[in-house]
Amino acid sequence: MHRFSSPWGDLDLTRYPDEPREQLRAWDAADAYALRHLADSGTAAAAPGATAVVGDRWGALTTALAVHGGTRPTLVTDSYLGRRAAEANLRRNAPTAAADLRTTRDEPPARVDLLVVRVPKSLALLEDQLHRLAPAVHAGTTVLGTGMVSEIHTSTLRLFERIIGPTTTSLAVRKARLVFSTPEPGLARGANPWPLRYALPDGIGAMSGRTVVNHAGVFCADRLDLGTRLLLAHLPERTGPDRVVDLGCGNGVLGTAAALANPDADVLFTDESYQAVASARETFHANAVPGATARFAVGDALTALPPGSADLVLLNPPFHSHRATTDAAARRMFGTASAALAPGGELRVVANRHLGYHVRLRRLFGNCDVVAANPKYVVLRSTT
Repeated sequence: MHRFSSPWGDLDLTRYPDEPREQLRAWDAADAYALRHLADSGTAAAAPGATAVVGDRWGALTTALAVHGGTRPTLVTDSYLGRRAAEANLRRNAPTAAADLRTTRDEPPARVDLLVVRVPKSLALLEDQLHRLAPAVHAGTTVLGTGMVSEIHTSTLRLFERIIGPTTTSLAVRKARLVFSTPEPGLARGANPWPLRYALPDGIGAMSGRTVVNHAGVFCADRLDLGTRLLLAHLPERTGPDRVVDLGCGNGVLGTAAALANPDADVLFTDESYQAVASARETFHANAVPGATARFAVGDALTALPPGSADLVLLNPPFHSHRATTDAAARRMFGTASAALAPGGELRVVANRHLGYHVRLRRLFGNCDVVAANPKYVVLRSTT
């Protein structure tokens, strides 16, 4: 837990899950800059109550605004982990304050008078969320974006300008920057282009030429990434009533391929991103897998699965947590997969070669084999 000094008092904030060995804070300079501006400008005090915070990573912005009082902030997030962190931080710091926690798949607020946008890594997710929230914004709405200098580009400002209205940016403070956008009623912003649908290339096994659906913010939403392509070409050949998990499912390509190859499989698609699980659901149904059954769940790795409830786990793990390079997510995925697999079960992973995951998997499972490799990626196999 770390102490964050907001303009309205000190807050005790944590990420979720709280990884003591990582020592990663639940806020950064961009959060602090936005809150200081809202306090100094009097915007937060003048807000009539319809406040929306989009993409708040661990709840620092939402918690501070809830503590400030006079407003019931609505958090819109694509992250299950971020939502859990916000819930915990609100309980700890503002137990009597009201806040509305929504996901990117929920109906957006009908009216917004103060819109605070934590600029995401994905420009596509920003585009989608601005399109979804634009109808709630009016001429009197204050729109404030915030992010680190490395996250705010000319394309970011153009997006705000195209969807919201005239946009400017602040000077950088502690490598953070603010975005000021003035809503322009009647702006011809065009249609929301998300989700994207496209046909996959040939030569990747069961998913060759198949349709994939990508909602905004999903990893490699406009193309098939090279790691997944390698794993698709080296999926295990299994038959019978396998219990398969597409862990960190993204658009669901791996789980759908497993179902096409083995129609008797029961496939669980799970991810911490609400956009990803929605993509996986649509990808699976777009390919009308005969006989296969599928479940879809947003969650924290496989912590919700009981021991021995999976026969095969397919995984292309992330190695970033927003701006931080870390293997914390992969370690949690490996550990929960090990616990969920039945005796004789298999974890099959694709990852960048330089990450050296074979060492961790061998320590965790007692074994790890290389199934396939190219100059950049490696497919690993561990069994219980």
